[in-house]
Amino acid sequence: MDELLLRFESWTRGEKWRSPGTAVVAAVSGGPDSMALLHLLKSLSDGDGFSLIAAHVNHKFRGEESDAEEALVRGVAREWGIRFESAAIDMPAYIEESGMNPQEASRERRYEYLIETARRHGASYIALGHHADDQAETVLMRIVRGTGIEGLAGIAGTRSEKELELIRPLLRIPKCELLDYASRNGIPYATDSSNSKRKYFRNAVRLDVLPFLERYNPRIKGALRRLAETAAVDNDYMEQEARRAFAESVTRAGEGWTVDRRRFCGLHVALQRRLIKLILNYVTPQAQILDYDGVTEAAAAVSSEQRTTGSLDIGNGWVLVREYERVYIGPRPQATGSFEYKVNESDPVLRIPEARAVLRFERTFAACDNPSEYRTEAFFDESRLKLPLTVRNRRTGDRFEPIGLNGSKKVQDMFVDAKVPKSLRDSVPLLVDARGTVLWIPGLRRSRHALPERTKQTKLMRVAVETET
Repeated sequence: MDELLLRFESWTRGEKWRSPGTAVVAAVSGGPDSMALLHLLKSLSDGDGFSLIAAHVNHKFRGEESDAEEALVRGVAREWGIRFESAAIDMPAYIEESGMNPQEASRERRYEYLIETARRHGASYIALGHHADDQAETVLMRIVRGTGIEGLAGIAGTRSEKELELIRPLLRIPKCELLDYASRNGIPYATDSSNSKRKYFRNAVRLDVLPFLERYNPRIKGALRRLAETAAVDNDYMEQEARRAFAESVTRAGEGWTVDRRRFCGLHVALQRRLIKLILNYVTPQAQILDYDGVTEAAAAVSSEQRTTGSLDIGNGWVLVREYERVYIGPRPQATGSFEYKVNESDPVLRIPEARAVLRFERTFAACDNPSEYRTEAFFDESRLKLPLTVRNRRTGDRFEPIGLNGSKKVQDMFVDAKVPKSLRDSVPLLVDARGTVLWIPGLRRSRHALPERTKQTKLMRVAVETET
């Protein structure tokens, strides 16, 4: 058995895609890397019992050359007894129509076709021909452009994509070994003429930058690959910690998220930035809203002790809003309009959708021992209430007579003193009697009207508030 095939078999032993009955779609361009990949997979499939499909995309970039590559892959697949699938896509026309750059557009359409092919054949895996030199080039390109640990991790060996697994089993193998393998085994392949064009950044890195760096470190490619492996492990650990922090300190709030600021501030700065990026990834998984400086600014806005309120535009119509200890990340909050609900004596439950709250009313003859300790319920002497009661949000000029205070206070000032976020103040329900007297601000304070006489003969009304999830 060929020496490289022996190593490949050893490296991939135990991988789920090698199980009998599984199906693997191999992306084959016709170049030496993908043709060597197809040969290696074919050699394993004969003994392992997994099925193999060769998939080729003709991008129509290079006319007859592109057609010749498709014919080559088709012929080799037939000769080796491998099922073959192909698609011809007029990429120049698609690029003009979409406005995307050629590399992004090609990648998008190629992956769409590979996923479609995998689903059609019931395959769970798509094998790609990225090798060790590709990894070194990718890491170096990201360093030049600017990156963090995630970028230094380079190309992932496996990645989930729309319920499929993308696998890159050649990432340990240098290009030169794949060329030698193809030569030893008589594997035909095509040479892409565009690979010599330095107008493409990757080509310039491969043809000029890496050879220059090899003058100072002949093993630079290996060093970059090891950097990627180390960064990938560190990145995986940091990602796990960020997800743990997310579960402990972030909750859903409509279309956005709220962050527990106290927990956030207890995290290391590295995790704070990770957490911001993780939230934004949930917000718009297909696009990076903030760059490094933006993420740093967002994390600082949350953790700052100098400024307790403010907002930060994070792009795509999303904002970060800091209001005391509450932090919201999501679509810009819409102002809550006025709402008012009459309390129906025959219905003990009143839902307030604007406040995401439920008020429950019941008649009783027993009050709590110390009513001033409770914020989620209040008791009233029914004989002293001016009915009907209503539940509404605040109005200009509303005043409140809190327990323990002589006189009244503006509801607005109550909100400020209690540090109720400005964006939530119009959503707070107020229990009001027929005279317009504010009897209770559920969850915040009760008025002096909520102090019934302590007698079992007094008929009381108990009102309790619950948060509706």
